[in-house]
Amino acid sequence: MSATDAIRIRPYEEADWPAVWRIVEPVFRAGETWPLATDVSEEEARRFLVELPAAAWVAETEPGGLVGFYYLKPNQPALGAHVANAGYIVATAARGRGVATAMCRHSQEEARARGFLAMQFNLVVATNEAAVHLWSREGFHIVGTLPKAFRHARLGLVDAHVMYKLL
Repeated sequence: MSATDAIRIRPYEEADWPAVWRIVEPVFRAGETWPLATDVSEEEARRFLVELPAAAWVAETEPGGLVGFYYLKPNQPALGAHVANAGYIVATAARGRGVATAMCRHSQEEARARGFLAMQFNLVVATNEAAVHLWSREGFHIVGTLPKAFRHARLGLVDAHVMYKLL
């Protein structure tokens, strides 16, 4: 059995928020991979992650043991709404165990089922080599690099990639 076989992905429920916040808050505070402000409030983060997207899911390794979160939404309105966008966050202690891979694969299946024709990641921080490698392995291509597009908390201005995949 692979590591991803033990990961269950299910729709996000309101009762999941405290556990999701414990997963996402340290990532936002670090300021290394997500564009939200490092001092984003819990309320602002919740709105961005679960109220604005079309849908959200959690990954768990056992009932109640949340190890990841992702959302899915149209990348653009109206004439660009056939391209999906997703954002993933894995609990620090669960990294390297296949959680992001499982969520990425699940999100592509969900996107297809919802009628999306492609998926685009708008701001993959170039210094986040694990994400760039994973998305590439899952069939996403770097279609552009945005010079100094991300203000990394430790490294200053760094490049970011736009990654894209036809579904």
